[in-house]
Amino acid sequence: MILTLSCPDRPGIVAAVSTFLFERGCNILDAQQYDDQETGRFFMRVVFDVQGQDAAALSAALEPIAERFAFQWRLRDQKTRRRVMILASQTDHCLADLLYRWRRGELPMDLTAVVANHPAETFQHLDLSGAPFHHLPVSRATKLEQEAAIWKLIQDTDTELVVLARYMQVLSEGLAAKLEGRCINIHHSFLPGFKGARPYHQAHARGVKVIGATAHYVTADLDEGPIIEQDVERISHRDAPKDLIRKGRDIERRVLARAVRWHLEDRVLLNGAKTVVFTD
Repeated sequence: MILTLSCPDRPGIVAAVSTFLFERGCNILDAQQYDDQETGRFFMRVVFDVQGQDAAALSAALEPIAERFAFQWRLRDQKTRRRVMILASQTDHCLADLLYRWRRGELPMDLTAVVANHPAETFQHLDLSGAPFHHLPVSRATKLEQEAAIWKLIQDTDTELVVLARYMQVLSEGLAAKLEGRCINIHHSFLPGFKGARPYHQAHARGVKVIGATAHYVTADLDEGPIIEQDVERISHRDAPKDLIRKGRDIERRVLARAVRWHLEDRVLLNGAKTVVFTD
């Protein structure tokens, strides 16, 4: 089982949780905690062996403690795989990487759908077998209808997490609000310095020395949601735009994969406009 929680910081939280687990014969396998002294909030992630106990009964028994400390909490069985939908456009390197990691078992998830605003023929070099594919084209005139179809698909498939794998469409404020805390996006880290088209070419023209990528939760504010993971790589004057694009794709793949895996493993807790990430 994995227990994650956040609450106003005060003495006795760790003692209450550990005593609760001890009294029910649970064995703590891993525990991480963080006290944000700026906000006065406490964050905790505990992995424990339930010794065959029922998750529902444990949750019910934990309620009085959660109420006393004002927990925002979740208790989840590690064996329960999250249901994930991937949205993609023509740029497919992140989609290819996620499909590979899913098939290899590196990402503990059940893939509910791959949704693209371009037809399956766009991805001829990808293996989409076993991945339910949905082509939902979109234009400025049909954006609301297309998003309604996406939302219906999310509901019909009981999707818990949506991943924008270089999905080159901006989600509306309404859909972003519905997916708060359960939609992850990836983008190059040139924002806000290099917005718009051909960001790597813009970066090359400015002679940048570092490129990177950012994975974050989606909010109504474009590319300003809580950051989950980032990475960078140094470049030099010898790198042409095509080299920046190639290296940038590598960074985007690994940053997005780490962010998705950490979310699936309940390692990411929202902290206002930021996140607390209990890495492994």
